[in-house]
Amino acid sequence: MGSKYTKRYTEEFKRDAIALVDSSGKTATAVARELGISSESLRGWYRRAKADRGEGAPGKLTTAEREELKRLRRQNAEQAKTIEVLRKAAVFFAKGSDR
Repeated sequence: MGSKYTKRYTEEFKRDAIALVDSSGKTATAVARELGISSESLRGWYRRAKADRGEGAPGKLTTAEREELKRLRRQNAEQAKTIEVLRKAAVFFAKGSDR
């Protein structure tokens, strides 16, 4: 059974691991085994790096696009809450003006 602790790696470590896959001619699994990291993690980093370089699969988001999407979703949620509060306030004040 896996640990609940998720190990975090620095951006520099990730860049170096990706460069090692590119330069060594070894598979991501082999490089991951040498570095003592999860092969799934390294493959994910590699796919993300390729997308950031414009070499990813069509429709793959770059890191910048992913960050912008996250920001826009958060902004959308905040605006939806604001609209809901304003709607409730309008209903409240409309009831009060009927009296």
